[in-house]
Amino acid sequence: MSFINFARKEISFKIVYYGTALGGKTTNVEQIHAGISPQSRGELTTLSTKQDRTLFFDFLPLKSEIIKGFVSKFQIYTVPGQVIYNETRKLVLRNVDGVVFVADSQWSKQEENAASFADMEGNLKDQGDSLDSMPYIIQFNKRDLPDIAPAHYMNFMLNHRSVAVPCFEAVAVKGVGVLESLNMIAKMVISNFMQKNKMQSTELPSDLAVSQKGE
Repeated sequence: MSFINFARKEISFKIVYYGTALGGKTTNVEQIHAGISPQSRGELTTLSTKQDRTLFFDFLPLKSEIIKGFVSKFQIYTVPGQVIYNETRKLVLRNVDGVVFVADSQWSKQEENAASFADMEGNLKDQGDSLDSMPYIIQFNKRDLPDIAPAHYMNFMLNHRSVAVPCFEAVAVKGVGVLESLNMIAKMVISNFMQKNKMQSTELPSDLAVSQKGE
């Protein structure tokens, strides 16, 4: 849920990267943090467990004043993918505005992808949220590895809403598809906020959050 600070004329949005362990959530967030100018980002904070990590930081997007009269800020989080850390995942998902589900493209990980997606839906339901009313996208990561599932198969397995959500093929370790994914979910989150608050809709720029050119 977005937080509005009227005194500072600031709106904070929370985006969570969700998915299996070692699927590329952390790599996505590290790539994003590295691509944002130090003046526009907070420190990258890491909470480590024995086998996984939770990362978070906040930043001002390129078009921080897209909502008239207010500066927008994004808070980026990852969740630990290991099954035993479900309570932590629930805490991280609290008050989320948008989700990037990072799916591992390897054939051997397809069952884990499906289980993680179901876990995400269940955790959202437990806190009174639903993907049916929340902006989210799916990223098919690790497309550079051998023995990967075709994108159309992963799309069939994970993207089964009545209205399909945006999907991106990615190689997060090389930065491929990372900023495209972020910019899309950022636009969807702001657009959803404006619709809910009956604000006039505007055409949002393609590079809303981070420049594709690293500017």
